[in-house]
Amino acid sequence: MTEASTSRANMGFIGAIVAVATIGGFLFGYDSGAVNGTQDGLTKAFGLVPGSWSPTNGLGFTVASLLIGCFIGAFFAGRLADLMGRRNTMMVAAALFLFGALVQGAAGSQLVFVIARICGGMAVGAASVLSPAYISEVAPASIRGRLTTVQQIMIITGLTAAFLVNYFLAKTAGASTSEFWGGIQAWRWMYLMQAIPAAIFLLALFMIPESPRYLVSKGREEKAESVLASLFGSSVARAKLAEIKATFAEDHRPRLSDIKSPGGGIRKVVWAGIMLAVFQQLVGINVIFYYGATLWQLAGFTEAQSLGINIVSGAVSIAACFLTIAVIDKIGRKPILLIGSAGMAVTLFVMVYAFSHGSLDPADSTKLVLSKDLGMVAVVAANLYVIFFNFSWGPVMWVMLGEMFPNQIRGSALAVAGFAQWFANFLISFSFPAMAAWSLTGSYVFYGVCAVISFFLVQKLVHETRGVELEQMSGH
Repeated sequence: MTEASTSRANMGFIGAIVAVATIGGFLFGYDSGAVNGTQDGLTKAFGLVPGSWSPTNGLGFTVASLLIGCFIGAFFAGRLADLMGRRNTMMVAAALFLFGALVQGAAGSQLVFVIARICGGMAVGAASVLSPAYISEVAPASIRGRLTTVQQIMIITGLTAAFLVNYFLAKTAGASTSEFWGGIQAWRWMYLMQAIPAAIFLLALFMIPESPRYLVSKGREEKAESVLASLFGSSVARAKLAEIKATFAEDHRPRLSDIKSPGGGIRKVVWAGIMLAVFQQLVGINVIFYYGATLWQLAGFTEAQSLGINIVSGAVSIAACFLTIAVIDKIGRKPILLIGSAGMAVTLFVMVYAFSHGSLDPADSTKLVLSKDLGMVAVVAANLYVIFFNFSWGPVMWVMLGEMFPNQIRGSALAVAGFAQWFANFLISFSFPAMAAWSLTGSYVFYGVCAVISFFLVQKLVHETRGVELEQMSGH
């Protein structure tokens, strides 16, 4: 699409669509963060064992079961999006968000809670891949990166909102296990409150159109042209429709086997997507998000100081994403990823240096103690690491997954890459407590090495997509 045609786009309508789609990102962050502050209530209500990963009574498994749902949801959402549409699949995700929130808050047993949490996780996984993909399919190419990056801001905003709501509920009730409205304990309200944005998301989805790329894939060309006319004007719609039609195979609808290369094996572009998805997790970002307070206490900070560091990390994350919005459609995706990989590698190894010069607490051999100076070095390095991540791999990975695949394979490739992303997330989150107990320094050496590897993989596998129309994306 030319700059001239982009200037004629209905930006008010496109902006409204993006606002609705990114509510999915908000819920992604909110659902991920809502569990923080509920562990005491879960433990007492269901007789859970802290530190245990038993499926029947382990607190660790009960909390992490969300991630099991995430990689299931990400995989099936990609395929469902090809079968029943992007918007309709997001509606299913919104309904799962709503169901998961209400049942988690009302659950009378650990089994019911875990089932509801897995359902909520399926919604998170679905929203994580579909929201950026949908935005990419309705946005002008010249500003597609900026609009899709809003997804990452909404994820962090949702995470922060969950922390603030949980803090308010616990403070007002007196404790997370104290009764609040309606005689229901505060920790249960922490889950029930998710139902509000979930219901808003579900209702708002009725007000936006289906993706024109999906409509073309189903042979609904008249409807697709109508949507394109609403987005870009009638003078552009017919030509755009012809471009989209040319990218779909005439002999069959999109299917999972399309990710295979004609010469055998998986297409190179799909491998590139899987690499981006997996290494976004292997650099260790969710150790900061999920275990931030625990991490800094291991490094010798008090609980209050650790929670303060988490708040600072959240604030700089949002600021970094706004910087990405300002430059992503000017300098491109690949340079930002390379800057991020280099910056994360340096800051992670600075943290390794600080941790390696700490000492173990004589009273607690699992606790690392840092000097005041080294502690400050570790905090500064960690926040710089968060800035580099949220400037680069945080938002840009989702931007790339939403736009880098050709129309014919987008749903199937998203299914595979989304599954890989959330499975890697699960493995990193699951392994960190054991790795930290073995060696906090060794854990960060691993994350740092992965950041170094990611730099060279981006150089080799990633092709720039800035300003490229979705119909021009290579399937090789």
